[in-house]
Amino acid sequence: MSALEEVFNFITSGSIGGLPPVVVMIIPFIMGIIIGYLARRVLKIAIIAAVILIIVCYLGLFGLSLDALKTVAETYGPMVMHYGALLIGVLPIGLGFIVGLVIGFILS
Repeated sequence: MSALEEVFNFITSGSIGGLPPVVVMIIPFIMGIIIGYLARRVLKIAIIAAVILIIVCYLGLFGLSLDALKTVAETYGPMVMHYGALLIGVLPIGLGFIVGLVIGFILS
């Protein structure tokens, strides 16, 4: 029981960089909620855009070939991976962030 008392004492008293530990713990949670909300909105828009693209390709108004997709993937793939790695490096990955991400995704 002593270890739990130490953790609760650290959370309720002390500071991390001049901020109370509770504030430092809440920031990733709030960021997770915001990013989860935005991810769900972007996913909805991407699904609608994909359906529109399929309809337009089916009607013959736009040609879509696998060679063109392969060229685009080879051209922009490394750039997308680079920015994705930067985003993952900046985000505070932790339990609070993951819980906030799930809550933001579900409640949007």
